[in-house]
Amino acid sequence: MDKAAVEAYLEKHGINEALQEAMTASVKAQSPNAKAYIGASLIGLSGLDVPGLVPALQKMAMEPQTDPLKFLLQELHGREMVGFTATVGAGGSDLVSQYTQKMTADGCSETAIKAFLYNFEKLTSGANLMIPEASLSPVESLPSYDSLTEEKPALLKETVMLKLNGGLGTGMGLEKAKSLLPLKGDDTFLDFIAKQVGHMRQTAGVDLAFMLMNSFATSADTLDYLSKYPLESQGLPLEFVQNKAPKVTEDGLAPALWPSKPDCEWCPPGHGDLYPAMVGSGTLDKLLAKGFKYMFVSNSDNLGATMDLKLLTWFANSGAPFAMEVAARTDADKKGGHLAMGKDGLLLRESAQCPDEDEKAFQDVSKHRFFNTNNLWINLEALKATYEKFDGVLPLPVIKNGKTVDPRDKKSTKVLQLETAMGSAIECFPGAQAILIPRTRFAPVKTTNDMLALASDAYEVTPDHRMVLKADRKGVPPNVKLDGCYKFVDGLMSLIPHGPPSMIKCDKLTLEGKMVLEAGVIFEGEVKVVNAKDEAQTLKAGTYTGSVEL
Repeated sequence: MDKAAVEAYLEKHGINEALQEAMTASVKAQSPNAKAYIGASLIGLSGLDVPGLVPALQKMAMEPQTDPLKFLLQELHGREMVGFTATVGAGGSDLVSQYTQKMTADGCSETAIKAFLYNFEKLTSGANLMIPEASLSPVESLPSYDSLTEEKPALLKETVMLKLNGGLGTGMGLEKAKSLLPLKGDDTFLDFIAKQVGHMRQTAGVDLAFMLMNSFATSADTLDYLSKYPLESQGLPLEFVQNKAPKVTEDGLAPALWPSKPDCEWCPPGHGDLYPAMVGSGTLDKLLAKGFKYMFVSNSDNLGATMDLKLLTWFANSGAPFAMEVAARTDADKKGGHLAMGKDGLLLRESAQCPDEDEKAFQDVSKHRFFNTNNLWINLEALKATYEKFDGVLPLPVIKNGKTVDPRDKKSTKVLQLETAMGSAIECFPGAQAILIPRTRFAPVKTTNDMLALASDAYEVTPDHRMVLKADRKGVPPNVKLDGCYKFVDGLMSLIPHGPPSMIKCDKLTLEGKMVLEAGVIFEGEVKVVNAKDEAQTLKAGTYTGSVEL
C-alpha cells in the first residue's frame, strides 16, 4: 500500500485531523512525553504506541472494518477500547486535551493524569457504572480473626502502617482536618493515632514505620499538630499528599470553571487515589527500595484499626496480594458498601454503584452479610506488578457523584465528581482475600451520630489507645439518629454541654427537635425523644426508654 493511499484513508476517516489536533495540543502544552500525550488526547488513556500507527492503518485498509477507529485501537493497544468512536465523535479528543493541559499546568503527576483520564474515558464510553444485583452473588463464609493464633514479630520490620488523613470533615461543619477534632477529653484522632504507634513500637521492640496520606487541605495543620510526637522513622517522610481531580461539567463534560473560587474547580478523587498517589509521589518505589513488603492501611477516623500482629502474620502466610478486613453488617451499616462475589472473584459494591431497583437487596444485611471496614493489607511488590500489568493505571470501578461546582451555592454549575474507592481494588488482584474481624477494629466517626455514640460509655479506650465497643455491647453499636439541627459539631455540643449521656444499654436513639441533656441522662433499649416546640427544652437527669415527649 503506497503513501498516498494511507494518507487518503487517514483523511477519509478523520484520523489524520484527530492526530494533528493532538500533536498541536502536545506542543502547546510542552508535554515532556509527547507520545503519551497524543495517545491520551486520542483515547483518554496515555501510553498509546503511536509509532505502530502506519502498519496498523495499512492492515486496516486491506481488511475493511465497520468500525475503523475501534479496530485501530485494538491493533495499537492490544485490547478493546469500548467507546472510542463516541468519545472522538463527541469532541472527546479536545476535551481530553483540555483536562490534560489543566492538570499538567497545576503540577499533577503523570500517574494522577492517567488515573483521571481512565475515569473520564469510562464516563464518556457510555459504560454502565452501576453493579446490578443480578451480576453478583453473596459471600457465604470467610476466615475469621477469632481463629488466628500465630504471630511473627519479625514481619513488623517489613511493614509500614498508613493512615488516610485527607478529610476536612465539612459534612460535620468543620473547616479543618477532621482528625483534629477532640473525642475523649482533649485527645483528638491524631493524639490517639500517635499514641497507638508509640505503644506498638514500645511493646514490640520494633521501630514500626508510619506514614500519612494527607491532602493539600490537611497537610500543614496535621504536620504542625503532630510535631510533638516522634513519629518519623527509618528515613521515611511522615506524609505524602493525595492528588486532586478536575470537576466535570455535567452539561458538555468540559472542565468546570469557577473563576471567583478556582479551588472549587477541583475535588478529591476518592480514597482510591491512594494507589496513584503512592506511585506518582514516588512513595511506592521508596518503600520497596528500603525493603518493605507489606502495608496496612486504614482511615484516620477509625480508632479501632491498629497494627495487629496476628492479622499481619495471616496476611504474609496467605501469600495474597491484597486483603480486606470486613465486619458483620448490622442495621446501622445497611447503607454502606458490602462485599460480594463477582464473576471473577471478590468485589466491593458501594451504595452509589447500586441501581435504585436493587436498593432493597443492597440493604438486606441477612443476604449481603459483610461490609468493608477500609482496613486493608497490601503486598507492595504485588501492587507494583499490578500497576505494570495495567500500563500504569489501576482499573478501579468509577463512581460518579453529582454536585454543584461550589458546594455552598446550590445554584452554581452542576458538575460530576469522578471518584474511586480504595477497597474496590480487591477485584484488580487475582487471589485477593477477605477476613472477618471483630467490631472492636471498626470505630469510625463519619457523622455527629457516630461522634455521640463514641463519646458515650458504650465505648472505652483500651491500654493500647484504641477506641472500642465495650464487651457488653456484643459487637453491636447503638443506632443513633439525631435531628438535623445537630448535624454539625457545634450543634452537637449545644445538645450535650454537660457531657454525653449513658448509652451502654441503648439499642436505638432518636432525637427530634431542640433540646439540652442534663448530666446524668441514661438511655436504655429503644428511645425516641421529641420536642415539638420551637424553643429548646431540657431533658432532666434520669433513665429513659420508649417514647418521650418534652
